[in-house]
Amino acid sequence: MTYCVGMLLEKGLVMAADTRTNAGVDNVGKFKKLHTWEFPGERVFVLLTAGNLAVTQAVTSMLSEQIAHPPEMGETLKSAKTMFQAAHVVGSAVRAVKASDEGFLTANGEAFAASFIFGGQIGSEPPRLFNIYAAGNFIEATADTPFFQIGEHKYGKPILDRVARSSMELGEAAKMILVSFDSTLRSNLSVGLPIDLLTYETDKLKIEHTKRIGPDDPYFKMLSTEWSKALRTAFSNIEALDI
Repeated sequence: MTYCVGMLLEKGLVMAADTRTNAGVDNVGKFKKLHTWEFPGERVFVLLTAGNLAVTQAVTSMLSEQIAHPPEMGETLKSAKTMFQAAHVVGSAVRAVKASDEGFLTANGEAFAASFIFGGQIGSEPPRLFNIYAAGNFIEATADTPFFQIGEHKYGKPILDRVARSSMELGEAAKMILVSFDSTLRSNLSVGLPIDLLTYETDKLKIEHTKRIGPDDPYFKMLSTEWSKALRTAFSNIEALDI
C-alpha cells in the first residue's frame, strides 16, 4: 500500500509520497511514487500514485511517451493549454491502461486499483490540484478543501482536517504533512520511509525544492519526537473524567 498527500496553497503546492510497496509480508520493496514533468518557464507537473504498481507505472510511462512521441490526435502534458486539459490527459491515460489491462487483471482475480493526485501550473494560470480516480474522472481542490489524500489516508487525516488551510506558508504546510506521515507510519506497516517531498512556489514554473526523507533525517526525527511530546502534554492538561 502507500500514502500520498497533495495540498494546494495560495503560495503554491506541497506534494509528498512514501515509497513502500507490499506484495505480502515477505515481499516488501521501494518504488518512487512522486513523478514530475518540467518545462522550465512554461509548465510544471507533479503526479502522486497509489494502487497496483504495474497499473500506475504504465500510466506514468504512457504520459512520458506521449511527450516524447506526440500522437497525431489529442493533447499531451506538453501541449495542454490548461491544467484542466492536462488532468484530462492523465485521466485518458488511466482509461487507456484500464482498457488494455483490466480484463487480464480480473481474470487473474485482481482488481484494477489505481488513484492519482495531479498538480502543477501552466503559464500564468494559477496552480491547480486534482484527485484522479481509477475510472479516469477527477475532482479539483478548492480553498474549502485544499488537500487530497490517496492510499492509507485514515491515520494521517485528523491533523489535516484540524490544521490545513490554503493560506498556510509552504514550510508550514510541509511540516503539517510530515506530521500526517508520522502518524501513518506509527499505525500502518504498509506505509514506510523514505518519503519524497516536493514544494512548489507559485509562478516559478520550475522545480526547485525536493527532498527524500529517510529514517536518519534529523528534521523528521525531531518532528516525530516533539509531536509525541506535544500530544502527551496536551492530554495531561485536559481535566480527567469525573467517575
